[in-house]
Amino acid sequence: MNIVSKLPDVGVTIFTVMSQLATEHQAINLGQGFPDFNTDKALLDAVYEAMLQGYNQYSPMSGHPLLKKAIQEKTQLLYGAEYDLNTEITVTSGASEALMSSILAFVHPGDEVIVIEPFYDLYLPVIKLAGGVAVPVSMEAPSTPDQSFSIDWDKVEKAITPKTRMLLINTPHNPTGAILTSEDLDALEKIVATWNILILSDEVYEHLVFDGAKHLSMATRPSLKKNSIIVSSFGKTFSATGWKVGYCLAAPELTTEIQKVHQFSVFSVPTPLQVGLAVYMKDPNTYLGLPEFYQQKRDQLFQGLRDTPFTPYKSEGTFFLLASYKGWSDKSELAFSKWLTTEYGVGVIPVSAFYRNPESKEANQHLIRFCFAKQEQTLASAIERLPKK
Repeated sequence: MNIVSKLPDVGVTIFTVMSQLATEHQAINLGQGFPDFNTDKALLDAVYEAMLQGYNQYSPMSGHPLLKKAIQEKTQLLYGAEYDLNTEITVTSGASEALMSSILAFVHPGDEVIVIEPFYDLYLPVIKLAGGVAVPVSMEAPSTPDQSFSIDWDKVEKAITPKTRMLLINTPHNPTGAILTSEDLDALEKIVATWNILILSDEVYEHLVFDGAKHLSMATRPSLKKNSIIVSSFGKTFSATGWKVGYCLAAPELTTEIQKVHQFSVFSVPTPLQVGLAVYMKDPNTYLGLPEFYQQKRDQLFQGLRDTPFTPYKSEGTFFLLASYKGWSDKSELAFSKWLTTEYGVGVIPVSAFYRNPESKEANQHLIRFCFAKQEQTLASAIERLPKK
């Protein structure tokens, strides 16, 4: 049989590689982005009750009405934005499916998609599956650890051509922890006004923004809202990544096309999970209290790393924190991450893995990514294993 791969350059992801290495060496895994604690028992009870009440058959293709209503109310409360229940909300099998359905729906062979580098590893393979061409635009690295990565919007606009179909952004940003500012949205508005470009906005960490800052969703600006597909994740929000429940928000003409792909990939999402989430979200504090909860974990890891040879970088959002090992080792980021895992028993992810060319000099800035969505004791144990200054 002559098999011709559509993704010949895709192998096992860095997350699988590093997690397996951590398991083999009994390392504390601060690499892969998932919590090591259970979701709220009240949410588990709500899902169980939904099962007992008979919510065990297919939900409507676009999502269960109860959950779509909860999404609508949350979006109105947080961003002052109205989305129609029937034509602008789609419940998906995790944010990954929302991103994939959106890219497959709008990217045609030869179309260009601008992606902000470093980027989540799903983006490029899906663009390739759609026949599109990814055009990376690198973020500007901070000059000091108390600054954040940023986007040079002039570079973004220079990358736009008549073939550009979509601009893919991520805020809060994985892996850097940066968030978009009002000035960033101003620049985006100008780009949209000039090019009428489609924005795919990955906002899965929307509830994890720290130090009193606010998440600036594309939904907060009417001129951006009409051109944007906004993606979020209940798995990330409620520490239930294994449930794979997410959603996307988009104008009716965009939603129609996304749902054409969605209905023939997964059709619908598990009903008891949707109903349980809807019941649980009746109390807005279930998501409004998350910034304080995760900021305590961020601060614990940040302060702990300051006593080690690492230099921790500012994290404005997500549950990730970057740290520099410059001055400690000259190894590449991948080699250093493997060495740290095997020698000190702490698993991390190299930031270079989030670049198109992980071997390039630009991708190797002596930075690794820690995940702090862990129990207090887990973080304390990891810090204890690291050498001190």
